[in-house]
Amino acid sequence: MSIRSDADQIMKAALASALPDNAVKEALLKLPQSHGKKYVVAIGKAAWQMSKAASDYLGDEISDGVCITKYEHVLGEIPHIRCFEAGHPVLDDNSVAATKKALELVESLSANDIVIFLISGGGSALFEDPSISLSELQDINKQLLACGASITEINTIRKRLSNVKGGKFAKKCEPATVFSIILSDIIGDPLDMIASGPAYPDSATAKNAIDIVKKYSLSLSDKVKELLEIETPKELSNVTTHITGSVKQLCRSAMAESEKLGYEPIFLTAALDCEAREAGRFLSAVAREHAADGKSKAYILGGETVVHITGKGMGGRNQELALAAAPGISGLNNVCIFSVGSDGTDGPTDAAGGIVDGTTAEILKGKEISIDVLLQNNDSYNGLKVCDGLIITGPTGTNVNDIAVLLIK
Repeated sequence: MSIRSDADQIMKAALASALPDNAVKEALLKLPQSHGKKYVVAIGKAAWQMSKAASDYLGDEISDGVCITKYEHVLGEIPHIRCFEAGHPVLDDNSVAATKKALELVESLSANDIVIFLISGGGSALFEDPSISLSELQDINKQLLACGASITEINTIRKRLSNVKGGKFAKKCEPATVFSIILSDIIGDPLDMIASGPAYPDSATAKNAIDIVKKYSLSLSDKVKELLEIETPKELSNVTTHITGSVKQLCRSAMAESEKLGYEPIFLTAALDCEAREAGRFLSAVAREHAADGKSKAYILGGETVVHITGKGMGGRNQELALAAAPGISGLNNVCIFSVGSDGTDGPTDAAGGIVDGTTAEILKGKEISIDVLLQNNDSYNGLKVCDGLIITGPTGTNVNDIAVLLIK
């Protein structure tokens, strides 16, 4: 097998292991007994897959349900659950309309009822009942994405401008029980930050939010500044929470598959959190150091990098990581680096990530395309496209951060 074939096999094995089907069903084994009705609310990029798993397990026990996921992520009808598609990473009118359906579902529940709340990454944009106009909220989201704010910082702001985030959805479900099943897409699994914590007490304070505004010099109206000073719920008595998966599972599976293929797996971290292009350059430096060792090795990292948007190109953090690694491994015929988003989408593109090898930089040079210019313009997608460097998987049904792998064969 070629090194690229190895990379493809490792990637597919890792993504398959992170599918939520079995994990959701295992969590539902702990569902408390109740004489009331069971309702399902699912939000995020893995919402359809999680809803399908819940429906397969509970069947007609589900009285009603709402699933809200990203465009083109609904893969069919689910009994007793109405599926809606909406905007991501920037929310849109459909996000708000679908959220209102979920709020209608839970507005008059009894203490015997249970809301099975299925949460995955992307829920922050997809599940929203804003306290300000949609256009103003969209502008703030764009500012946060463009300035390189971390997902934790972004969610700290979002939940104070929302009627469902920061534990507020769980409050709206009272007196019913909320049984949350979470597919984590944030490093360290902070429950109050995943999808902006709609059913978990908020650990961040108003002061934290104001500090973020100052840090990134965000342009905000006086009304927004006032909302940021209002504290979110710090206690919830009606919620039980279960985490079903995280990026660590991705890394473990990538290690196991690489070992099957004859590589020595070397786990570096599941908490990668830096500039995408710096992570790519780091991996290329590791490759140069060890390419001549005479051993097959697989260096594995999980986490989520960030991109500072300075240009008007097309791409995502995984594509940028891969492209930034290309110059450093140029000419090495036994090296390959790939980075992929577990949900199958990387930025506002149809690609899940990117893959490069020792020929990538030379191919682009031959086409008179500068990698430095591509990176400066945040145009990694179009650069990788011309050298067969895009990874396109379509929606995977899961969302547990990203994985990057350096292979030396």
